[in-house]
Amino acid sequence: MDRTTRAALALAVGAGLVFAVGTGTAQAADVNVAKNAGFENGFANWACSAGSGTVVSSPVRTGAGALRATPAGLDNAKCTQTVTVKPSSTYTLSAWVQGGYAYLGATGTGTTDVSTWTPDSAGWKQLTTTFTTGANTTSVQIYTHGWYGTAAYSVDDVSVFGPDGGGGTDPQPTIPAVPAGLAAGTPTSSSVPLSWGAVSNATGYKVYKDGALATTVNSASATVTGLTANTTYQFQVSATNAAGESAKSAVVSAKTAQVTDPGPGPAVPKHALTGYWQNFDNGAAKQKLRDVQAQYDIIAVSFADATTTAGQLTFNLDPAVGYASVADFKADVAAKKAAGKSVILSVGGEKGNVTINSDASATAFADSAYALMQEYGFNGVDIDLEHGINSTYLTKALRQLSAKAGSSLVLTMAPQTIDMQSTGTEYFKTALAVKDILTVVNMQYYNSGSMLGCDGKVYSQGSVDFLTALACIQLQGGLDASQIGLGVPASTRGAGSGYVDPQIVKNALDCLAKGTGCGSFKPSQTYPNIRGAMTWSTNWDATAGNAWSNAVGPHVHGLP
Repeated sequence: MDRTTRAALALAVGAGLVFAVGTGTAQAADVNVAKNAGFENGFANWACSAGSGTVVSSPVRTGAGALRATPAGLDNAKCTQTVTVKPSSTYTLSAWVQGGYAYLGATGTGTTDVSTWTPDSAGWKQLTTTFTTGANTTSVQIYTHGWYGTAAYSVDDVSVFGPDGGGGTDPQPTIPAVPAGLAAGTPTSSSVPLSWGAVSNATGYKVYKDGALATTVNSASATVTGLTANTTYQFQVSATNAAGESAKSAVVSAKTAQVTDPGPGPAVPKHALTGYWQNFDNGAAKQKLRDVQAQYDIIAVSFADATTTAGQLTFNLDPAVGYASVADFKADVAAKKAAGKSVILSVGGEKGNVTINSDASATAFADSAYALMQEYGFNGVDIDLEHGINSTYLTKALRQLSAKAGSSLVLTMAPQTIDMQSTGTEYFKTALAVKDILTVVNMQYYNSGSMLGCDGKVYSQGSVDFLTALACIQLQGGLDASQIGLGVPASTRGAGSGYVDPQIVKNALDCLAKGTGCGSFKPSQTYPNIRGAMTWSTNWDATAGNAWSNAVGPHVHGLP
């Protein structure tokens, strides 16, 4: 049903769960009896169902915080607070909302409970209603919630305005003190980590570089990125809250490191095995790069991190991996390259979200990606964006990166199966637009369910036909066989679904390369230059005793 019908049904079925619009007349002694009304103190005084809410720094209407709550399944992301009220009194309840369907109301009033709502709102919109308390009512529960199956909603500046019931109101904030102890950590060629002492009543901090605002954060540390190598910068920090901004701290100087150009890496072999290396701990075997199985020709370091600048990348080595220093990690990159391997930086992943939708963000991507290649010795990048891409600007970004890195750039992609069903998708358009500089597309043949093959028939995930008939779409769509890789999980724990026995992967490769080992689908021709296979991840492979790479690696390298 459409959203108008759904909203009407929501009012009819859940009338007790929504807020009604109204206004009230404030008396001279009236106060806002809601506590932490602007979410400047996190979740203090509030509770949200099923962990559905979080306090965010953007979007906010005022101050440094706002509530962001996401309905999921049978949960409508209801967030509540119990306020102290005066019996037989009238209160005006209001809140500013943004995003998906948003509801506001009060229960336990002792008279008539009230509610109001609004459908999706791109900008901040105020919801308002009034209620009168019963003769013996001393507390009322106020709430907000979204609606089932709709987008997340935001709430800020909640007010329950009326007589003080004895609980008082939030004290007015005072401007925070100046942060002390500002110090710079070890700089890279493009960034400087900073830390300072937390200020008790601060809700945020502003970091200044050479007198100009560089970034804003909510914790007592920040990394200023996008800096020029071998350059001295001066940094200061101030504390902020709803009352204003403190004076700036004392100046700390730091000089970025020099860049050592790692030079071109080894050429990718004709038939290659790609593995993703996890820069985080999710229960798989923790590895250092030096521990990655020698069968892997391309190692995709997962993942780059986004900065507050659209398109810009940074890389933060996770302490959970176990490296003693960044220098130790860089030494492992160099050692893998010396062994003939390509080490690249993967951008995206399930939770990664790098936005490239303008000329400025395309340039920011290219500049930062190349700076990371120089700093760490990466041979290139992998595009694993799973939250939508803009082919026009991603193509521009990759072209700019190629111009900087030269012909030795290793460029891979890992689209989901749905992203490569036709040449009209943004991913497929990007792959074709950069075909001349593209190394391999390792499509993820997992977590997808059944899909259409190039012959128009539906094939079940996990079969030889699924791998070959979907690879056929890319081949018929214009990619070269040398740009096709079969991406599968390394073990049953590596993905939610789609694990296949290594023998099926080998059969699919033989079917495409030699016309043998096929299932019911057989390509109209053979593709002996098929690049190879990919897996998520080298860590899950190691967890299973490297069974996947030991089986698939030699087969890939033995293709004609």
